[in-house]
Amino acid sequence: MLPWKRALRPVAALLLAVVATVTPAVTATASVAAPAPTSGWNNYACKPSAAHPRPVVLVHGTFGNSVDNWLGLAPYLVKRGYCVFSLDYGQLPDVPFFHGLGPIDKSAEQLNVFVDKVLATTGAPKADLVGHSQGGLMPRHYLKFLGGAAEVNALIGIAPDNHGTTLLGLTRLLPFFPGIEGLLTTKTPALADQVAGSPFLTRLNQGGDTVPGVRYSVIATRYDEVVTPHRTQFLAGPDVRNVLLQDLCPVDLSEHVAIGLLDRIAFHEVANSLDPARATPTTCASAVS
Repeated sequence: MLPWKRALRPVAALLLAVVATVTPAVTATASVAAPAPTSGWNNYACKPSAAHPRPVVLVHGTFGNSVDNWLGLAPYLVKRGYCVFSLDYGQLPDVPFFHGLGPIDKSAEQLNVFVDKVLATTGAPKADLVGHSQGGLMPRHYLKFLGGAAEVNALIGIAPDNHGTTLLGLTRLLPFFPGIEGLLTTKTPALADQVAGSPFLTRLNQGGDTVPGVRYSVIATRYDEVVTPHRTQFLAGPDVRNVLLQDLCPVDLSEHVAIGLLDRIAFHEVANSLDPARATPTTCASAVS
């Protein structure tokens, strides 16, 4: 074996482990995990108020689901008077609990159906979307190719991989391991779609990052270890606001998971993006607001 191939064997093992997590170990974990209460969200009797006239649809990330990704943000928004809904998407056969793994274009079709349901139930003409990680990327396919721009006022992405990820450079080594690259594509299509330069991302970003009529916000953290480099999360185009968490609070150390699960500074900025007319400054003090 050539020396350089021997040196890259640990990288191959790491990528293979990512795929392996969605099979027996995932099933074993899911079998003992009980769904958490939704604490006031996914309440289809909720009617948007004059102060918050649009329902908020929360879109989980890869390996997430409609509950565990939103145990922090959903109650935060409900407490502030929003009608909040969340969906499961990207399910794979025989893989319960952990979702966001199927082809992203198909997941966008699921989002389309769910938004239609929320709008029909609430009577609102448009919704606002808030997504974490893949959940901030996937809706862009819905907006651009499935008519979502007519149904959505704003898309707020928390650590979204809008231009893919290199996983700290590891994905650049995939061509040296075609077996692993093929396994990602067949077993976890969403992971393959999120690799920087993938056919999915090339089509999505061709012609510009945004579509007319939708406001875009991106909230990123300098310490993101999953979507790398972190500035690839940012979008270009009209009606875009890109925010680096550490510009709001320099001592915020949240990484990719924490920014979406429990960072109240990020949550405050989400609330500002949902209602820019009533926005208040986001600072380190927002962590206790």
